[in-house]
Amino acid sequence: MGQIKVLIVDDQTLMRDGLKTILNYQEDIEVVGTASNGLEALKKLEENAVDVVLMDIRMEGMNGLECTKLIKEKYPNIVVLILTTFNEEEYIKDSLKVKAGGYLLKDMEGDKLVETIKYAYAGNLIMPSSVAAKLSNIFNESTNDEAEDDKENEIHFSRLEKDIIKLMIEGCTNKQIASLLHISYGTVKNYVSQIYEKIGVSERVKAVAALKSMMKF
Repeated sequence: MGQIKVLIVDDQTLMRDGLKTILNYQEDIEVVGTASNGLEALKKLEENAVDVVLMDIRMEGMNGLECTKLIKEKYPNIVVLILTTFNEEEYIKDSLKVKAGGYLLKDMEGDKLVETIKYAYAGNLIMPSSVAAKLSNIFNESTNDEAEDDKENEIHFSRLEKDIIKLMIEGCTNKQIASLLHISYGTVKNYVSQIYEKIGVSERVKAVAALKSMMKF
């Protein structure tokens, strides 16, 4: 494997210089440029072959998330690692949306950063444990929200409707259902019509097929 070519994008000169010093000590990593915002980063990419971008989030002109989105659209093979002080769920979620290859925190040790760059360059998604925990919370909240939505959209049937549905699934006609449940034929027809309306069908065969997949007795 040849040298991994890295572009550092951060609005703090001290951070850029510090990262450059750490990475240039590595024989298999070369810092090919630095930039103070997203616009500068895009210009540097036009001038240099880059494998990995270390990208800050909050920068003037063009922030890291906007720049990452543009980089991945134009240079899909470049790995963009978000490197930030902000361990916030919204940023983590947004970084995944723009296809960042990892979300790192600036308090990580230098040797760990070097190891991480190599690991990301090999095609692995990078998330430290604290970020992964927040990502897990995001996923769980999303799952819970979907469950709540499903619950809100769930079709509710009365006890009598369920009894009628069960007999419909067994193949009983409306007259047979009326006889078995000791209710009038007209009442059965009305309830069957209500059931059709609830599940959005107008034919018995389709209704029975839909009800079979919905109902658990």
